[in-house]
Amino acid sequence: MPEDFNELFDTNAEWVDDSTGSSSGTQPPEPPKSRHEMRLRRQQQRRRQTIAAAIVALIVLIVGCGGFFGVRAIVHHIDVNRSQNISTDYQGPGTGKVWFTIESGEGVNSVAHSLVKQDVVKNADTFASTVAANNSTLYPGMYQLKKHMSSMDAVKILSDRTKATGFLEVKAGERSSDVIAQAAQLSGIDKSQFDAIVNGGGQGILPAEAGGKFEGWLEPGIYDVKKKGSTAASILKQIVDKRVTKLNALNVPAGAQRETVLNMASIAESEVNRSDYYGKVVRVIVNRLNQSMALGMDSTVAYGANVKPSQLTNAMLTNAADPYNTRINKGLPPTPISSPGDEAIQAAMNPTPGDWLYFVTTNLQTGETKFATTEAEFNQIRQEYKSQNPNAN
Repeated sequence: MPEDFNELFDTNAEWVDDSTGSSSGTQPPEPPKSRHEMRLRRQQQRRRQTIAAAIVALIVLIVGCGGFFGVRAIVHHIDVNRSQNISTDYQGPGTGKVWFTIESGEGVNSVAHSLVKQDVVKNADTFASTVAANNSTLYPGMYQLKKHMSSMDAVKILSDRTKATGFLEVKAGERSSDVIAQAAQLSGIDKSQFDAIVNGGGQGILPAEAGGKFEGWLEPGIYDVKKKGSTAASILKQIVDKRVTKLNALNVPAGAQRETVLNMASIAESEVNRSDYYGKVVRVIVNRLNQSMALGMDSTVAYGANVKPSQLTNAMLTNAADPYNTRINKGLPPTPISSPGDEAIQAAMNPTPGDWLYFVTTNLQTGETKFATTEAEFNQIRQEYKSQNPNAN
C-alpha cells in the first residue's frame, strides 16, 4: 500500500499537461480534434473518477475499521474493569468455619492481610476500603467466620463486640469480682485458681500499697486471656502491671497516697455516669473528710452488700457492721470499690474547687447531678429526686 494518498494519486492518476495553455486557467480546454481523441479523453476522465471513488472508499474503510476496533477496545476495557471489580470480593456469606483472631492493638491492614491468608476474604484492599467506607471499628477477640465471605459480611461480624470470644474487656467502674469471673470463663481456667490468688493477697502480683486487695488495681482495657501458656497468675499480673504503668504515666503519687487516689476515684466513677461531675464528687468527699462527716455514699454500701445500688434495702443502708457503709462509718471505705478510669483518677488528684457537701443525681436517664453546700439545699434537690423516683430510698 502507498505510504500516503499523494503517492497513491501520483502513481495511478494521469494528469492533463496544460503547461502549454494559459496560466490563468480561464480558457476552456481545446476541443478534440477527432473522435479517437474524444474517446481517449472520456476514458481518461472515467479512469480518474474510478480512482477517486476508490480512494474515497478506502478512506471510509480505514476510518470505519479504526472506529469499530476502537469501540471494541473500549467495550473490552469496560468489561475487564467490571470483571476485575467483581473479582476483588467474594459474593455471599461464605461456607465452612474459620476461627479468626484480632490481636489487641492490631491495625486494619494487618487484619485484612490475615483474612486473605486464611481465605476468608478475597482482597485485602477491598476489605480495608469496606471498613473505612462504613466507619467501622474492628474489636480484638476470637471470631467464628467462614471461607469466601464478602468483605461486608466479614466487617459486620468483626465490628460486633458481642461476637468476640477469648478477649477480656475490663471496663472502668467494674468490680474486680466481676472481672475475675469473666476472666475465668473466657480463659477456660478454673475459677478456683483465680480465687486462690485473690485469697492469698495477690502475692507477687500486687504492689505493696494495694494491701493485698485487687479492687482498684485492674487497669481497664482488652486482654488476650486465651493466649497459649496463660495461667490465672499471668492474666492477673498482666492487668495489674498495666495499672501500675498507667498510674506512673498519670503521675499518681506512689505509696499509701496512690491507694487513696484510687479509692476516691472509684467512688466518683461509681456515683455519677458523666465525667464532668467527677471533680465535683471528689470535692464533696474531700470536704466531708475535712469536716469529719460520714461520706454517705450509696455506691460504697452497695459494694459492701455485693449488690447494685438500685438493689439496696433499708437493712443494708443501716447495717453498721458493714465497713463499706459510709452512711454510718466515717472515712473512706477499706478499699476502692471498682477499677476507676483515667478521668476519675485525674479528678481525684485535682478535684474541682468548691464548698459542696452534698450531691444528688436528679435524673437517672440523663445523669444530671446537682450539688449543694447546705443541708437545706440538699433537701430541696433530694425532694426533686424523690418526686421523679417515688420508689427511691
